[in-house]
Amino acid sequence: MDELINEAWLHGAVTLLVRLVEVAAALVIFTGAAIGFVRFILAAAQKERTESFTRIRLTLGRFLALGLEFQLGADLLRTAVAPTWEQIGQVAAVAAIRTALNYFLGREIRDEQRQDALARAARTSSEEAPPREQPPLRRPQGADPTTHPPH
Repeated sequence: MDELINEAWLHGAVTLLVRLVEVAAALVIFTGAAIGFVRFILAAAQKERTESFTRIRLTLGRFLALGLEFQLGADLLRTAVAPTWEQIGQVAAVAAIRTALNYFLGREIRDEQRQDALARAARTSSEEAPPREQPPLRRPQGADPTTHPPH
């Protein structure tokens, strides 16, 4: 009887923890979406360059990745009290899908960061590049150096 009570208590406690972690995941994703939306509206109103939209996507992507990590944590907690192999299989399938989504999202974030860094570096180097000097005019061989060069 005690074992049954302990198992029921454990199941209830883990279920509560799963719900809390799922709420945390939802809050993280919602926060990222809200921040991204506000930044998008501000950038659109100011008619900013495309790079600002890339940064908005990167920020949103980071929040989504973090939210997916929380969701995966909830899935792992759920396996602690999954009583049947069918439920364990369902949790494993969902976890695999979320892991794949997180992997590809992370890869896209890295690619966007690399492109953003290259664009900023190109912009910075073109803004800081000193003006190029014109090469000196060459005089034909045997020309008098005291005369002005031809125009």
